[in-house]
Amino acid sequence: MISLISGVVRSIATDKVIVEVSGVGLAVSVTTQTSSQLNIGVPVQLFTTLIVREDALTLFGFLDEESRSTFELVQTVTGIGPKVALAIMGSHSPQTLAAAIAQEDISAIEKVPGIGRKGAQRLILELKGKISDFGSGHKSSHHQPVWREQLTAALVSLGFTAKDSDSAINSVIAEYGETGVEPTEVELSELLKKALQSGRRS
Repeated sequence: MISLISGVVRSIATDKVIVEVSGVGLAVSVTTQTSSQLNIGVPVQLFTTLIVREDALTLFGFLDEESRSTFELVQTVTGIGPKVALAIMGSHSPQTLAAAIAQEDISAIEKVPGIGRKGAQRLILELKGKISDFGSGHKSSHHQPVWREQLTAALVSLGFTAKDSDSAINSVIAEYGETGVEPTEVELSELLKKALQSGRRS
């Protein structure tokens, strides 16, 4: 999975940018807020998720890892695909989305284009208790799950940077999310093995 790209911005639209990486132009779907913060000819680093479909490969990019992780998490909700997930990220930061879910604020979520009241209710039902790890920002960085802290420490001891270990762990979360398995149910040694494989792939 392509989890991070660094290059120079060559084209900007409201919902898409083209980033030149080693001479290759990559089209990346982004939120309006992200595109508004970029400038043509200026280097950028985007945390990305590659969505593979039979008829398309689509790269979605975010300026911070927390937004990318939240984008991946909301897609675990029944009926929410990448387009609606991107719309959610365009309307909410990870913090405001986490707060809306924690407070069961349906009206704050149903304003997102394409989600509606039933979708908002489902998102709250399925994500309550899951999104707090991503949605509380610097104030609760020490509230990370124990397994994630242990895995980060193991990766850093093996030479990963904090950023690389976060990226590898998020890839593991996404991989298990596709099969419906919670990382808390998996042995740390198995999580480490997966994270090392993910780190080598990227």
